[in-house]
Amino acid sequence: MATNAQGQKGAVLITGAAGGIGTTTARQLVSLGFRVFAGVRKPADGKALQASVSSRIVPVVFDITDAASLAAAAELVAREVGTAGLSGLVNNAGLIVEGPVELVPLDEVRRQFEVNVIGQVAVTQAFLPLLRQAHGRIVNIGAVTGKTSIPYLGVLSSSKAALESITDALRMELRPWGITVSIVEPTAMQTTIFNKSSAAARVALQQVPAERQKLYAPALAAVSQSLEKQHVDAPDVVTAAIIHALTARRPRTRYAVGRGAGMVVALRLLPDSVRDGLLLGQFGLSNVQPGQA
Repeated sequence: MATNAQGQKGAVLITGAAGGIGTTTARQLVSLGFRVFAGVRKPADGKALQASVSSRIVPVVFDITDAASLAAAAELVAREVGTAGLSGLVNNAGLIVEGPVELVPLDEVRRQFEVNVIGQVAVTQAFLPLLRQAHGRIVNIGAVTGKTSIPYLGVLSSSKAALESITDALRMELRPWGITVSIVEPTAMQTTIFNKSSAAARVALQQVPAERQKLYAPALAAVSQSLEKQHVDAPDVVTAAIIHALTARRPRTRYAVGRGAGMVVALRLLPDSVRDGLLLGQFGLSNVQPGQA
């Protein structure tokens, strides 16, 4: 990625910068000489980033699902970067909704898509004029579940599959302006988002009548035990992929990262019955019987 007239690298906006992948990516970009605009939802999170990472980080407080705050954020960044534009956009903000498709409250389904899909499109639309000025790059953070749907993560999987499709379309549509679009597809990471999603799932299930919860109790217990044994990678492996997508002369269109990521993605090539059997076995569901209401 080209440097600007002052010899420094360009500006990059990261959404969801308050923790995990967002924070490690902000730290790495600052060390490489980029100007980092850190998208956070609370002013305190922005101050914490400046204190723990670098005072050169510029916090941008906005909610990707709120049109007014997003428009204000785009105006702020536009004033800061001027005619240089934006060299990179990392669509990292997201959330995880867990649970059986039958039992996930529809409000939670809508929230999943509002953040993981519509919010990503809204941010991209808002900052594309600045990206066009700099012939910048877009990096979307998907998941391997966007390629291979996982039982009891069906709502999340479907949102990430939608983001895959949007990424593919953007990659072709923005080619005339020299804007590259990549998607990073991680496996499970050592971030707080998974703890938050599990807590949210428990709260959501409390809205469901007890007799319906019992139907899935054995399966949910098996999945929980399986996930406790699952290997999780440090966020650094995702950050490395993001940095490559932002700086490499020839960025890849897709980055499957984390232990077993390539294998999970490859499962989509198998016959449905084979894929289903492997996934059910992986999550301890092969011989689970339905619960009694």
